[in-house]
Amino acid sequence: MKKTIAAVAALVLVLTAAQPANAANILTNPGFEAGNLSGWTCSGGSVTTNPVRSGSYALAGAATASDHAKCTQTVTVVPNTTYTVSAWVRGNPVYLGITNGPSTWTAATAYTQLTLSFTSAAGQTSAQLYLHGWYGAGTYHADDVVLDGPGGTNPETPATPGNPSVTATTASSISLSWPAVSGATGYRVYEGSTVRATVSGTSATISGLGACESHTYTVAAYNSVGESARSAAVTGTTSGCQQADLPRHAMIGYLHASFANGSGYIRMADVPAAWDVINLAFGEPTSVTSGDIRFTLCPAAECPNVESEADFIAAIRAKQAQGKKVLISIGGANGQVQLTSTAARDRFVQSVSAIIDRYGLDGLDIDFEGHSLYLNAGDTDFRNPTTPVIVNLIQALRTLKSRYGSRFILTMAPETFFVQVGYQFYGGAGGGDNRTGSYLPVIHALRDALTVLHVQDYNSGPVMGLDNQYHNMGAADFHIAMTDMVKAGFTVANTGQTFPGLRADQIAFGVPAAVSAGNGYNPPAVVQQALNCLARNQNCGGYTLRGGTSPAIRGLMTWSINWDRFFGFEFQNSHEPFLNALP
Repeated sequence: MKKTIAAVAALVLVLTAAQPANAANILTNPGFEAGNLSGWTCSGGSVTTNPVRSGSYALAGAATASDHAKCTQTVTVVPNTTYTVSAWVRGNPVYLGITNGPSTWTAATAYTQLTLSFTSAAGQTSAQLYLHGWYGAGTYHADDVVLDGPGGTNPETPATPGNPSVTATTASSISLSWPAVSGATGYRVYEGSTVRATVSGTSATISGLGACESHTYTVAAYNSVGESARSAAVTGTTSGCQQADLPRHAMIGYLHASFANGSGYIRMADVPAAWDVINLAFGEPTSVTSGDIRFTLCPAAECPNVESEADFIAAIRAKQAQGKKVLISIGGANGQVQLTSTAARDRFVQSVSAIIDRYGLDGLDIDFEGHSLYLNAGDTDFRNPTTPVIVNLIQALRTLKSRYGSRFILTMAPETFFVQVGYQFYGGAGGGDNRTGSYLPVIHALRDALTVLHVQDYNSGPVMGLDNQYHNMGAADFHIAMTDMVKAGFTVANTGQTFPGLRADQIAFGVPAAVSAGNGYNPPAVVQQALNCLARNQNCGGYTLRGGTSPAIRGLMTWSINWDRFFGFEFQNSHEPFLNALP
């Protein structure tokens, strides 16, 4: 019994020693059964179905007078480790070897196995196997190639970090965190193309920022090999923002105060209490480039029921006593305003101030349309615009905000062409309409003073959203996609820059009050579906919000209060209670 046990033990030891530890063929496509040369780099090589040693395919190396048809494959290996190599070959001659290592050859008319072994050097992490024939010797064949031993692992760049999130804000800093990435030595936080922080952990605080500023960041992981692709963007806003005295979710409407437009005139005293912000339409310039803005009540010949100016002012005071805000809206479809000079800029400030003071208004709405804003060729940085009509408008609005203080309400009502279309086309970059995206530098420069941006989601062509799909008026996805762009921010055409998103409380969207008010009217249920998606992330129709859920979305704007009355106040009666019920 003891002899038998000893003999069995010896046999086990012999068998164990003969089996290489962790042995495996670490070549890709070793028998060419992929039907192609995947994994191999060949000169004058192809796959053949005849003759083969096994399977369906083999290598055919067509050696010529100038090319010996070399095929190679590089694999990762473990340092200080012995590997065995073999291949079944036929031809006269055929060579098998390891670059900078051993080789062997044969001349055979039938498949014959070549074998060799090699030991990787200290620190060696890759090895290249090769096969080739000889110059002018004709085609050789190879099949069932083996490089046997443990595979190594080459260092690789880390994977892209998962989505970062904003974890805290102060008046001068934004804190971020993100998921850890295996194999990363550290992380870089980018704002645009600029590195704002380099850390070894999965969080960072960006300091030295201004109050009420929005900044958009991405994160990349790095190690000794290189840097990963950057993560999805996240936008944070520092605290210290001036808060407008508005309802959490507001009804904003334009009142035809200087004309009737077929819908009839409404006296200020008769505007229903449902409207939180009333934009007086319109203050218009005496000429396109004068900067001299005038506002007068609708003439009695056009509006027989117009009130006196004294009654108009008294009604404004009554609205304000109820907590309503009344603004002067500048521009409109017919009011082209181009502040081409500093003189026009200064006259704009003077004349708009005179209107605000005369009527005791709460602020200003910018509704520049048509050709009021554009970008000169070469003006491609929305953060540092150079076109006079843009620069002068920004300076004028800053002056007005400074003059009237923190309670001064500033709103803007651009068309999609001037904002979201900037994702694809930016006017100053050339090659198209120089007005595309031209509101972006104005919005960006005034983001700390901007109360509400309510883009006109009407009278618009198809616009590409952040899902890189075109969205059209007539369905909820248009409002969802367009509003999400403003919240999430977006890259600006081919400029290499990213427009940072706005705070949710700065965002509303505009819709026509009725079918006669503008192209793109939606029934209340469609508008409310969009609001439910944006505020609650519900019923989004398959669209994924890139800017996240926005329970603080400011509300709805409409053109106009007059058209809403003309059609029985459908807009007001449907949307006021819905807005009040939002979170």
